[in-house]
Amino acid sequence: MINTKDITILGTGLSGLGSAKLAKKLGLNVFISDKKIIGEKIKKYLNENKIDFKENGHDLKRLLSADQVIISPGISFADLKKRYPEIDKEKFISEIEFASRFTDAYLIAVTGSNGKSTTASLIYHVLKSSGLNVGLAGNIGVSFAESVCNCSYDFYVLELSSFQLDHISKFKPNISIITNISADHLDRYDYKFENYVKSKCRIVKNQKNEDYFIYNGNCAVTKKIVKTIKINSKILSFALSKNQDKNSLIYLGKNHINSLLKKKKFMLSTNKIPIKGKHNLENSMAAISVAQILKISNEKIKESFKTFKSIPHRLEHFLTIQKVKYVNDSKATNVNSVFYALDSFNEPIIWIAGGVDKGNQYDDLIPLVKNKVKAIICLGQDNNKLIDIFSSHVDVIVSTDNIGDVVSSAYKISKPGDVVLLSPACASFDLFKNFEDRGNKFKEEVRKL
Repeated sequence: MINTKDITILGTGLSGLGSAKLAKKLGLNVFISDKKIIGEKIKKYLNENKIDFKENGHDLKRLLSADQVIISPGISFADLKKRYPEIDKEKFISEIEFASRFTDAYLIAVTGSNGKSTTASLIYHVLKSSGLNVGLAGNIGVSFAESVCNCSYDFYVLELSSFQLDHISKFKPNISIITNISADHLDRYDYKFENYVKSKCRIVKNQKNEDYFIYNGNCAVTKKIVKTIKINSKILSFALSKNQDKNSLIYLGKNHINSLLKKKKFMLSTNKIPIKGKHNLENSMAAISVAQILKISNEKIKESFKTFKSIPHRLEHFLTIQKVKYVNDSKATNVNSVFYALDSFNEPIIWIAGGVDKGNQYDDLIPLVKNKVKAIICLGQDNNKLIDIFSSHVDVIVSTDNIGDVVSSAYKISKPGDVVLLSPACASFDLFKNFEDRGNKFKEEVRKL
């Protein structure tokens, strides 16, 4: 429990509003603010529940007088500190930290640059299909705080971003997972990769020896973490080959996922994995690791994989028109995600990329682009960087800021057997509300063809 009475919350998105609901239920004095205009529906809720609020900016007096400040993940503390130099970082916590203090549930926390949504969803599906009372929250679906406020689960699967981990202090997951780490969000970390890595590593900082840390044995960065930072929890990894990592008890055989975890042999044919790509084999191995730690039977694990469906905006093959596949991978907001996406197809690709660049380095994509991509359609307000890097590696490159033009161009360029792939490598905020909005508008335009 927290020794506090006055709570100030920054941001009225899912995270902030969920925190407000939980704080109000706990009988705390709640104030919430947003630098933008607060929507009428949210204002109505705040007024009905007698929660003080401020829009179009934050309140310095409240920031200074609050016992604790809950900062939403979309808000940069560094930017806030520049505007309000008097504030004390020690007061600031994330919604994840706040909510974790008011649940006794078993916590499974998933972070990583790529694959965390799919991995968290897989774990949740396996546990729920096996009869466990489990919730899915965090950076996916509903906020953790709102779920703690409204529900009573025995287990939580939490998808956590680096921003959510930046402001934890005592948060301790029973199982923590890092799916992989590659350059992302560097604009929030002074364009220093090591700062971003430190943020991800916070997921293990409070774990004890009875807890578990699962990492990707195929990822050089996560392997280095194990060697360089103090980890108190039990350590295990998953890998694409048996001898790839010394801590790997779950690995990819010839055509099977094999596990010796808990000294209980497990095999699952790769053709039983319902989601495409090598990276999804890694995500599946992470989910199987958790299931085995929780002593879920091999039969239940296998049955649950039969009914798992890919989540939207992640390599979502939603339509085929005249033998051309249309794939929505709008969630791919960094280079590593796009690498996995391009690597997943053997057909010629018309690649749709662009948006708000987050300090991306595209060098690793050039060999794949040369071998697999027949055309690039750049979608963004500023496409110069993509054009400069890739124009010499593809025969066709198109630049636009209109999603309708993107789909029209792709349709004209495509031939039977091609794949039209939206996998942007960039954030969506120049032209869209979020990655979901971008993906949905892409699908809408394709369905008009």
